[in-house]
Amino acid sequence: MEAGGKQCRNEPCPCGSGKKYKKCCGK
Repeated sequence: MEAGGKQCRNEPCPCGSGKKYKKCCGK
């Protein structure tokens, strides 16, 4: 987790898509 409570962009997305966060909810 990054400062500010954001998901790290290379972590799996917490939405459950199975994609990396940066390619899913981390636009």
